[in-house]
Amino acid sequence: MENVLDTYAQPYDERVPVLNMDEQPIQLLKETRQPIPATKSHPRRVDYEYERAGTASIFMFAEPLSGWRDVQVREHRTRVDWAVEMARLLRTRYRAAQRVILVCDNLNTHTMGAFYEAFPADEARELVRRLEIRYTPKHGSWLNVAENELSSMTRQCIGDRRFGSIEELSQETTAWALHSNENQRGVDWQFCIKDARVKLKSLYPKI
Repeated sequence: MENVLDTYAQPYDERVPVLNMDEQPIQLLKETRQPIPATKSHPRRVDYEYERAGTASIFMFAEPLSGWRDVQVREHRTRVDWAVEMARLLRTRYRAAQRVILVCDNLNTHTMGAFYEAFPADEARELVRRLEIRYTPKHGSWLNVAENELSSMTRQCIGDRRFGSIEELSQETTAWALHSNENQRGVDWQFCIKDARVKLKSLYPKI
């Protein structure tokens, strides 16, 4: 936990950016009847009946110290899916970074070994050496800022809406991310290690 809190306490450094990531599954639902558009006299009307269209996984990436976030939608959230998304960022937004600090929860898909499943050994080695993972504690995943961003996106963009395809969901979540990047500042993290030792006493090991 100390590692995670120290991460947010440091000033923003583009050479060593701090990236948070989290994932969220979503059920895809198709309309069985054409919705009636909203008018001045009544809201948009949608029939209660729907058709299941499979599932998708939302990958949320957030850089709290600079106020940037990125949303990607994939069919699955396997180790390979995670590695491919991480490689995309390391090769584009973070191509000039000496190393990237990644804050995420300790799922079995979030491992350095995932890169070796997704890429040839030499490519995987090049990616792994630039990545430093800092896991959140088992009962403290809220220390991952990307989890807060997912919650905001769910309320503001997804809500009770129905998305019938990955393409439709991707289009809407991408628009949300772009709008948020243009209008929101970075995260002002106030929770420090001193406070954590008091408020999160139950999470610390008893020596």
